[in-house]
Amino acid sequence: MTKENETMEADAVILACGGLSYPATGSTGDGYRLAEQAGHSLTRLAPSLVPLEIEESWCSELQGLSLKNVGITLKTEKEDLYHGFGEMLFTHFGVSGPLILTASSYYAQIDKNEKATILLDLKPALDLEKLDKRILREFEENNHKEFKNSLHELFPMKLIPVIIALSGIPEDCRVYDIGREKRRALAGLIKALPMTVTGTRGYEEAVITQGGIRVQEVNPSTMQSKICSGLFFAGEILDLDALTGGFNLQIAWSTGHLAGSSIPW
Repeated sequence: MTKENETMEADAVILACGGLSYPATGSTGDGYRLAEQAGHSLTRLAPSLVPLEIEESWCSELQGLSLKNVGITLKTEKEDLYHGFGEMLFTHFGVSGPLILTASSYYAQIDKNEKATILLDLKPALDLEKLDKRILREFEENNHKEFKNSLHELFPMKLIPVIIALSGIPEDCRVYDIGREKRRALAGLIKALPMTVTGTRGYEEAVITQGGIRVQEVNPSTMQSKICSGLFFAGEILDLDALTGGFNLQIAWSTGHLAGSSIPW
């Protein structure tokens, strides 16, 4: 450890300080400041692979519920940002899980003034017509029951009260009184359950930092700075990131190995 104002000379320096994610581990962003002092510029920084906060209160009511084999679409008013299939988790603040963490990588790229929505497809294996037929079959088998008692084959128990509330169909309505129009609307809700994204859980819970030192300012064959000779970079400090699945670890290992191998010892 150096003392204050102490100077050390070296033939080469590798900056591998990480990003801003998980600050409790020491990721303070110092590497970015050091790179800027050496003449480098940064792209926009944002937390990524991070849980998302949701406006609707019913999400927190589902806290702890994990859903497998569901689909989501993340969209703004202008465009669809991401379509995915997999597993997600409801939390006290919104949503998490592998599917959501991947979606957050795309959410991190939008202007924070843009409104973003997640449409949750609870039955991605069925198109709207097939789902309507499935619901109709359940209704026919439970024709004289109340609506709230007719959904147990379609959803987890914890999810049923939310579906009922959002459907607008009274829970004590007899199934035989639910007409085609309401049944079709229920199918539409199941295929596109809307959740309004209000933000992320920030760097404290983000797996990675999106953005960093511009790769155009770094020699990809050596990881050496094109601006400051003898300065090398590795890992998350660079504007390199990927989705979940170990890809970000591979980026760190590969760039670290290349930088270390490129230094003339």
